[in-house]
Amino acid sequence: MNRRHALQAMLAAGTTCLGLGLNRVAFAAAPGFEVRDIRSISQPTDRYYGWPTLAKRANGELLVVASGGRHRHVCPFGRVDLIQSSDNGDSWTFARTIYDGPIDDRDAGLIETPNGTLLATTFTSLAYLPTYKKALETAGTNAQSMPAEELTQWKGAHGRLPEGEHEKHLGSWMIRSEDGGISWGSPYRVPLNSPHGPVVISKGRLLYAGKALWTDDNRVGVCQSTDDGKTWQWLSDIPTREGDNHREYHELHAVEAASGRLIVQIRNHNSPKAGETLQSHSDDGGKTWTVPRSIGVWGLPSHLLKLQDGRLLMSYGHRRAPLGIQVRLSEDHGDSWSEPIILYGDGASGDLGYPSTIQFKDGSLCTVWYEVVKGSPLSQLRAARWKLV
Repeated sequence: MNRRHALQAMLAAGTTCLGLGLNRVAFAAAPGFEVRDIRSISQPTDRYYGWPTLAKRANGELLVVASGGRHRHVCPFGRVDLIQSSDNGDSWTFARTIYDGPIDDRDAGLIETPNGTLLATTFTSLAYLPTYKKALETAGTNAQSMPAEELTQWKGAHGRLPEGEHEKHLGSWMIRSEDGGISWGSPYRVPLNSPHGPVVISKGRLLYAGKALWTDDNRVGVCQSTDDGKTWQWLSDIPTREGDNHREYHELHAVEAASGRLIVQIRNHNSPKAGETLQSHSDDGGKTWTVPRSIGVWGLPSHLLKLQDGRLLMSYGHRRAPLGIQVRLSEDHGDSWSEPIILYGDGASGDLGYPSTIQFKDGSLCTVWYEVVKGSPLSQLRAARWKLV
């Protein structure tokens, strides 16, 4: 906490120009803030949780979805788990699995539509295969790469499908609940994915900014739904900045500013500025987008929220010192961003992040992320309740 306060004091000294290997961008001073509490909210604690999304329903209930049931960052056990709070985050339920496909289910997104429907998103991966194959090859040797008991579990998970069938289940997926999350329908494919899923914009439109995974072109752009998320149509591509490869654009999220402008932020992995956040906008409802530009922020990936007073807030993980979670504010509809608020800066490793933020009726905020906590190899879901002052 002392480190965070010291850094915050330096940053709040006034408008500065920050390099960090990125384009030099002028930032306004960050506003003051107070953290009410920071704590782990996931149960059970003997599993690794990753890449969550926090959503607030119209009735005030808080929901968090995450990739749960995991043993580690990359493994075959991922599923989509849900936890709930009916008291503004004072207490949280035990995790409940709402989707578990036959291969690894990773990032989990969530929104409530204007009709009250819950839409949860995920994507599937076979990134665990190299580790699994090495474990098979070295089993019983002095170079054994995985304990025998753990390898037996991996075999069981991988064996849920016959060999040759796994690739058929790669994709971007969505599930629906029309009863407040009590029951969920069958998964269906959607054209793209991003960690936190789609957003609701004006007139009840649903907009989904993301990347087409496991396709030949790996398109980056936005889709829309006009039937409460049942079907999705590709709306437009987001152009590629000169010198960039669009395949190195990842993990988008969108928001509609008070001005009506649509803003998308992108995790960029093009060298030499990998890890920076790029931003594009649309002034015609998402039909066309500007070439992405650097906003001078290193962090990944971001979540965007329009506050009650019309300002925008971006939340993102910071996987270098100070390890933790940062947020920034924009008072000009995303044209510029403030210095960072270091919401949490005491992480034990870089295996953390993917925050998302909601605002309560009283104006206070809650941010949820995942983090490998000190003294444990497992990641937990963490929540900070805080306010701007």
